[in-house]
Amino acid sequence: MLRKFRVLLFLIPATVLWAQQPPSSPTKPKTPPAPEPKTAVSAVHVDGPYIALTFDDGPHQKLTPRLLDLLAEHRIHVTFFVVGENAAEHPEILQRAVREGHEIGNHSWSHPNLAKMSDENVRSQIKRTEEAITSAIGSRPTLLRPPYGSVTAHQKHFIHDELGYEIILWEVDPLDWKNPGPNVVSSRILKETHPGSIVLAHDIHAQTIQAMPATLTELEAKGFKFVTVSELLKLQTPIPPPTPKPVAPAATPSPSVAASPST
Repeated sequence: MLRKFRVLLFLIPATVLWAQQPPSSPTKPKTPPAPEPKTAVSAVHVDGPYIALTFDDGPHQKLTPRLLDLLAEHRIHVTFFVVGENAAEHPEILQRAVREGHEIGNHSWSHPNLAKMSDENVRSQIKRTEEAITSAIGSRPTLLRPPYGSVTAHQKHFIHDELGYEIILWEVDPLDWKNPGPNVVSSRILKETHPGSIVLAHDIHAQTIQAMPATLTELEAKGFKFVTVSELLKLQTPIPPPTPKPVAPAATPSPSVAASPST
């Protein structure tokens, strides 16, 4: 009897303590993380046949003026992503390009792989080129294309947030730097380009310049309209939601037919 009484004395405080505990709150569903803001652009959605041609690594003393002559014949405006060393050596080519309606972007000073460099060296590559461009044309560039398209997520943020650049990549790459021949360069661009595309090419390779007459003529025949990258970004429209598939009506069971009596 005494043992049972001791057990009851032990259970009573434990029961009271359990009763005094606040009820556990229901587990709140985890909020999904906010989507990462887009810090680099390779193509945009547009309502219309707009594309942006871009040329990297120039200006080239002989080839870039030839390209400018051709663009003037077609009344086409493009964006040049220039290497600072070349821009400083040929400021007159940049000046002509701007006079004729083209856009100048930053492509670093000496074309290194920015992803393998310190922040300090990346800033130096960008700022030196910015100064060369500004000295040549009187305004600073606002677009930057990292050489090889190589840039870390951290670098994307400080290039955009601190240095004030939109980072521009590409959607169409004809691999013209491998010198596959003018016909191959042209066919790759024609095959892969669609509205909203940013097309990559290089105005330092003779085969690329040789490919442009047929390429421009065929793109025009397809109905494409050429704009600079900045103009393309302004033409961007939201991607429409996917059209829901129509739901097929449920099949109505056919009424059963009573069997006729056999005669």
